Amino acid sequence: MAVEAQNGGAQNGCSKVVKFLALKPQLSVEAPKANDAVQFYKAAFGAEEVSRAMHPKRKADQELPLVLAAELKLGPSSIIVSDIADESSPPVKNGCVICLETEDVEAAVAKAVKAGAVSEGEEVAEGDGACCGERVNKLKDPYGFVWLICSPAKKSADVES
Repeated sequence: MAVEAQNGGAQNGCSKVVKFLALKPQLSVEAPKANDAVQFYKAAFGAEEVSRAMHPKRKADQELPLVLAAELKLGPSSIIVSDIADESSPPVKNGCVICLETEDVEAAVAKAVKAGAVSEGEEVAEGDGACCGERVNKLKDPYGFVWLICSPAKKSADVES
């Protein structure tokens, strides 16, 4: 699904339509845990590894190779997982919540918990439908990222376009 954005053209005199083909969030984890994170996302969410690039400066025998970017396919979407390679810069402090939609919320939560995620609630909660569907459960993965596992949102005639 392509997403279109229109440039207002005020600054450069151009009103070209830009089509985005995908949104691929990058999850940066404390080095050298990216490989473990990839394995977790495969086990917890059934992710499929599409590609992997190793950090070019970490090829010496005495250094543990770091993941520059591992692309994982999750349903029709993708995420990128990487090690934080530069020890001098602090990790990003902004929050990120990732929402995964599924028809079987309970089974998805059970699978993720079995793989090492922690459920943030004892029972699957009924959502308000604002950003997720009727059923929502919040998980935290072993790398500190928050995931919402939710049912697809129901289409409503009351939603304005």
